[in-house]
Amino acid sequence: MFTSLRRKRLKSRTFPLFWVAFMERAIPLYRRLPEDDRSELMGHIQVFLAEKVFEGGAGFRVTDEVRITIAAQACILLLHRKTSYYPGLSSIVVYPDEYVAPFREIDEWGIITEGTDLRSGESIREGALVLSWQDVLARGIDVHEGYNVVLHEFAHQLDAEEGITAGIPCDDGEADLTGKYILSREYLQLRNADERGIETVLDPYGAESPEEFFAVATEAFFQTPLPLRKHHPELYGVLARYYHQDPAKWPDPED
Repeated sequence: MFTSLRRKRLKSRTFPLFWVAFMERAIPLYRRLPEDDRSELMGHIQVFLAEKVFEGGAGFRVTDEVRITIAAQACILLLHRKTSYYPGLSSIVVYPDEYVAPFREIDEWGIITEGTDLRSGESIREGALVLSWQDVLARGIDVHEGYNVVLHEFAHQLDAEEGITAGIPCDDGEADLTGKYILSREYLQLRNADERGIETVLDPYGAESPEEFFAVATEAFFQTPLPLRKHHPELYGVLARYYHQDPAKWPDPED
């Protein structure tokens, strides 16, 4: 009850106008949101910023613009849903650019491979999420149309919290089984297309695992909803049911 009351008070705070300016300038998704959704989003952002710690890596200075740009996109995934605000997440670490991280992989034969690689972001189960600021802005880098590292990594947080890739949580058990089947089928289809070198509206990185598929599908759902709905209507429907949103119907701010 205390947490609920505290969050209610946070949502009622006046949202600074310069924060709105940050979102309008840096977040195309915000410019497409219906007015009621923008109001709800501002409340979620107030709670998110009060409960999460932002840290800079490699000397990066975390400013209000950094915090708002990341928090707003993370909270778009929470609209119209009962939420605990990513309860497994306590801190967001932001690097100025891609960063070096260790990896450890075990193949199907049990062979262990260890090393380092460059990353643009990662969701760590031990309470942290890491992002490259250059990739958050997606400026001056070669990325696909649906790319959004913030949506991608926070989708992983939801997956870890709710077991999405084990089945879409919902009140209707039959719909839950249908959603699980569609996710599995679409994942296998993407793997097949990737192996054959066939391009789709989904980033081929989603063929890596069911978890990566859900994160990639979330990016496409919000970033390129019309192509996703056209070419993968059932997948679009599963995501629309889970997120309680329909981005394909959002207005284009350029119109």
